[in-house]
Order: sequence, then structure tokens, then C-alpha cells
Amino acid sequence: MKKIILSALTIGLVSCGAHQSKNIENADVMEYANTITAQELSDHLYTFASDEFEGRETGEPGQKLAAEYLKTEYKKLNIPSPLGGDNYYQPVPGSVFRGDVKDSENVLAFIEGSEKPEEILVISSHYDHVGIDDEGNIYNGADDDGSGTVAILEIAEAFMQAKKDGFTPKRSILFLNVTGEEKGLVGSKYYTDNPVFPLAQTVANLNIDMIGRIGEGMENSGDYVYLIGSDKLSTQLHELSEEVNNKYLNLTLDYTFNDENDPNRFYYRSDHYNFAKNNIPIIFYFNGVHADYHKMTDTPDKIEYDLLEKRAKLVFLTAWEIANRDERPFVDKPVDTAAN
Repeated sequence: MKKIILSALTIGLVSCGAHQSKNIENADVMEYANTITAQELSDHLYTFASDEFEGRETGEPGQKLAAEYLKTEYKKLNIPSPLGGDNYYQPVPGSVFRGDVKDSENVLAFIEGSEKPEEILVISSHYDHVGIDDEGNIYNGADDDGSGTVAILEIAEAFMQAKKDGFTPKRSILFLNVTGEEKGLVGSKYYTDNPVFPLAQTVANLNIDMIGRIGEGMENSGDYVYLIGSDKLSTQLHELSEEVNNKYLNLTLDYTFNDENDPNRFYYRSDHYNFAKNNIPIIFYFNGVHADYHKMTDTPDKIEYDLLEKRAKLVFLTAWEIANRDERPFVDKPVDTAAN
């Protein structure tokens, strides 16, 4: 049934949009990057990380409200679901995981590629957080990971504006908002165990988890972002990432936490890792931890919106390059699956 639904969606999207397609090389990519603005990121986040969403704990009413918010925003942008119709949710049953995990859902939206629609770039973030404590304090999770979630909405809007102008990406893009990261990466694990699109056709994963703040010790570092994992599986992906940044933004790309000996082990602690385990090249975008990490003081007023805008633009521009190059990133450092 899934294949039938996806085939029908493919036919419908191609028939509706093929005649509007233009040569992607003629697009002014910065025109679309500049639709990502600090103001719109702020507008989203002050809602998404408000008390109304009750800390977005997996399986709780606040998480359901957050999922509905994402679905509504994708529908406003006219970005369809890959699941067909009005169904933007991939159910994630808590019963398949150990521990106290309630049923929840990943939220998926999809822009089909014009030339290589079967090849999928996944842009991900987790939209859950840790909820409410026993005293009723709400943990809003503005940075963790409200910042990544609203960045994806703005990135999706930028790609959709390009598509409306006739510049549809060559490869397909899946916007994947995963649940249950705080419960042990359960949403991304469920997706990679039950992929909507074959993992063999998933060319890369760009994962965004906490990009709205200045991390500890980085107060004098200017416009920076930590990159983790870009060179772990694909030298090409790492080089592409560097080229895009040098061409458009010149942020400081800090690889401190990419070190194999990093005691924080961040490479293993966010949703990209479930893709990396499957030999899918990844980049993890991160601002580092800060004093408000997993505290009720992680609120929208603490976000550096101008810096969040620049980091979101970097993800968009990198995604644009991956989606439109002739070849997908080559895996030259495959995971030893026998060791897993």
C-alpha cells in the first residue's frame, strides 16, 4: 500500500510541476536563502517553545500539539506529506522501545525532485523535549530543539519558494521532524528501521539539534557553528560543506566535538547517528551546551536569532548543493557493519 500511495504522489507532483521546471543552475540561491529571517524564526519559536506546548514531552498532549503545529505549517506552505493525503504522521509505537516511552509520531513533509526523485536528502531535527517536572515547571526547550525545528520550517519554506519559481531541486528532500530524541533517539531509530524511502536511496542526512545559542566558552568566537560527523563517512560531503560555507557565509566551522576522543561523544547523541549507522553520510549542526541546557530557563528570549538565521542558511545552502549536484556524496569510509 505504501508503494502505491508514493507512486500516486509521484505521478501527481510530476504532472503538476514538470512544465514549470527551470534550469536550476540559473537560480539565485541566495535569494532563497535570504527568505530565512531572524524575525520569522522568532515568530515560530515564541509559539513553539511557549508554555502552551507544555515542554513537548514524548507522548504527552504538548508533543501532540507540537506535531499539529508542524503539520499546519507545512500545509500552509503547500508542502505535501510523502504518506499521502492529509497524513503527515508516521506513528512511533512506544511499545517497541525499552523503558517508559509513550506512543508518538514523527512528522514528515516532502518536496519531490525534478530529475532524481528517487534519491532522497533528509533534513532532520527532533521536536520533543523533556516536558514538565513534578512541581509543574515547564521546560520549554527553545534551543533544544525548538531552534532546529523552526530552522527546518524556514528551510522548507525557502525550498518551496524556489520550487514555485520553477527551480525544483533535482533530488527529493524529506523534512523529518522526529519524536522521542530525549527518550533515546527513538523517533529516528523507528524511521531508519521503518523507512518511508529506501535507505539505500537516502543520499545524506543533515541533522539540526541546538543551533540558537552561544555555547560555553564560545562567547568571543563570532559567527560559529559546531560541525560533527561531516567527514566520518564521506570525504566529498565534508569538502562540499566547506566549499558552500566559504562561498556564501564564512562562518567559523568548529570541529572540536568531531574528535574521536571527545569525551562528550556528541556524534552518538543525536538523531543523525541512526542514519550514520546505516552508511548514510551525515552532518550534525550544533551550538554546544550552555547553562540553560535541559533546564526550565531554556526559553525563546535567550535565543540569538541573527546567529540562528545564519546557521539555518548554512544548512539550506548545503542542502541545495547536495540536492543539485550531479552525483550524490560518495561513501569512502563505510561503517563496519559487522561490528554493530
